[in-house]
Parts: sequence; structure tokens; C-alpha cells
Amino acid sequence: MDIPFNSLAPAVARIRPEINAAIARVLDRGWFIHGPEDQDFEKKLASFFGVSDAVGVASGTDAIQLALMALGVGPGDEVIVPALTAAPTALAVIRTGAQPVFADVDPVTLTLDPARLDECLSEHTRAIIPVHLYGLPADVKAIMDFAHQHKLLVLEDCAQSHGATVDGRPAGTLGEIAATSFYPTKNLGAYGDGGAVFSSDPDLVLKARQLANLGQTGRYEHVYVGGINSRLDEIQAAILSVELDHLAEMNQLRRERATWYDELLSGVPDLTLPAEPDGREGVYHLYVVRHPRRDALREHLKSKGIGSDVHYPKSLTDQKAFAGIRAGTHGVPVTEKAVQEILSLPMYPHLTQEQLEKVCEAIKEFK
Repeated sequence: MDIPFNSLAPAVARIRPEINAAIARVLDRGWFIHGPEDQDFEKKLASFFGVSDAVGVASGTDAIQLALMALGVGPGDEVIVPALTAAPTALAVIRTGAQPVFADVDPVTLTLDPARLDECLSEHTRAIIPVHLYGLPADVKAIMDFAHQHKLLVLEDCAQSHGATVDGRPAGTLGEIAATSFYPTKNLGAYGDGGAVFSSDPDLVLKARQLANLGQTGRYEHVYVGGINSRLDEIQAAILSVELDHLAEMNQLRRERATWYDELLSGVPDLTLPAEPDGREGVYHLYVVRHPRRDALREHLKSKGIGSDVHYPKSLTDQKAFAGIRAGTHGVPVTEKAVQEILSLPMYPHLTQEQLEKVCEAIKEFK
């Protein structure tokens, strides 16, 4: 592609000397698991989010599972999950022995719709996982109000929202606990897999930390049944620490490019641009538009040498892995319509204005 959907290499090249030094520091020390780099990164991450503690783990999927386990969610429980999200959000629920229940999303923001939560309630409902989709925070305040009313726990999935805010507060700090991913394409991405659990409740993070270390409270003291082996290695922690120093700047570059898109694509027939409600500031992990002829538009862009993607082409209710798992009483019609229309345009900090203008010109040419 002349204009790829994503490109990580320019961002790496920009900070390569810092990355090289961080990796060399780990290699010279010869300490590769649960060492000082991990400890330092956890402290920096907790400070970034303004919470008391964080624990690095092996992946975002593990992070969701461990956060649920720390909350005490397990067999016999149900967890409300948006039908429009990456499958790991629901897969992690199943790994705890609990069952996801799929809720529909808001027709404007495509994040979990608080007005649809009551359709998913049962006597087994224990928790809700709002996903801050595409970098836009879900309506967590309304979701928290519902959760408090029904005595439910809230775990925020922050895999796509590093640095997003709700009324000035970092996304991930409104619920009881949060989980995130450091998959390389994320706003804060490792150079391999990784994830984290964080909270202002230090006891929850401590339990997640112990569960991630085979259920140990001390060396060879295994207390928790169901503990797993999930570690953020020292090299990834060192890399993430460098990346975290540059995250605010990279997020600002993403927002700048989103503004360019907004301005250049405003008024294009049949094209719906992403929304950002008052008080909810996104970080544009993805820039997702909607078009009734999405597939044809995508082929048109491809013919022009422009990459794109679809996040996500199926509702979770249509995934074979989740066959038989229930949704809200009125189904998920908004999600089912959205997955036919959504299209992710090129979005990364080093996308040039010239490249972005070519993307917009190609969209405007589409008939």
C-alpha cells in the first residue's frame, strides 16, 4: 500500500536510541523476569493513571481475566460485555468460569449503551465491562450509576484508551479496577505482548499480582486456586517505560490527525464520522467512520493504494466461539448494523498531512 493502514516503524525510529539503551540495560543486568524494570514501569503506569498500584502481566486478555478473578468473579456469575468489541474481552470472562452476556452499544458512540444494561440483568449478574472502544471512553458515569443501583462491579477495558479522559479523569479510574493491553499497535504498545491491571484499591491489585504469579503470596506459598503464570518481562517493561514518556505527545498527534479528518470529511454524503461527546476526550487509537456501502468503499480505497481495516466485522453474538451465550432481551440491533458499516481509516502519529489528504480525496471521489 502507498498509504498503509498502520505503520509502527517511524515511531520506533524516532526513539530508537532510548529503546536501544533500555534493552541494553536489561541485557547487561541479566535479570529478565520480575525485576527492577517491571517495578519501575508499574510505578510509572500507576502514576500516569493516578491510581495507587498497577501490575504488569503477559497480555491484555490475561489482564481482564486476572482483574475479574481479583474481584471474585467466577463460575455461576454473569458479566455484561458490549457486543461490539474484540473477542478477548469476552474470552477472558469465560476463562474465569463466568459467562458473558452481550449488550448493545450506543448508536452514536458505539460504546456500551447504559440504557440497554437492564435488558441483560439476571440474578447471576455480577459485573460490567465497559470497553473504551477506538480510544473513546464509554459513558462510565452512567454505567457506574447503574452498577451502584444494582450492586454490580465495574471493570474498565482500557486496551484502546491509554490517556483518554472522562471529565478530566483518566479512563480506567472510575470503576473498581481496570485492565489494559500493550499489544504493539496500541497507543502505548510493547514490542511483543503485554498487559496490566490497575486500580486505586491496592488490595485488588495485590490479589491480581498474586494470581498472576501462580497464586503465590510468597515464594512457594501457593494460596489461590486458579492462579496463572502471567508475567510482563523486563525487556518489554523497559521498552514500555520509554514509550510511556512519549505517550502524551503521540496521543496529541493522533488527535491532530483526527481533527484533519473531521475537517476534510465533514459533509461527505453517506459518511458518518466518529463522535466525541462533551466531557469524554478520546485518544483515537482508531479513526472509525461508517458508510452504508462500506465494502465497496474499502475496495475503492484499496484500488488507490490506501489501506484500511474493519474493527470489528462481526458482532460477538455471531462468533462461533460464543454460540449459545445470551444477549439482552431485545438483541443487539445497533451492533449488527454497525458491523456492516464501520471502516477504520489510516491512523497513527506519523501519518503525514499529505497522506491523510490523499485518503480524504479518495473518499470524496467514491460514488
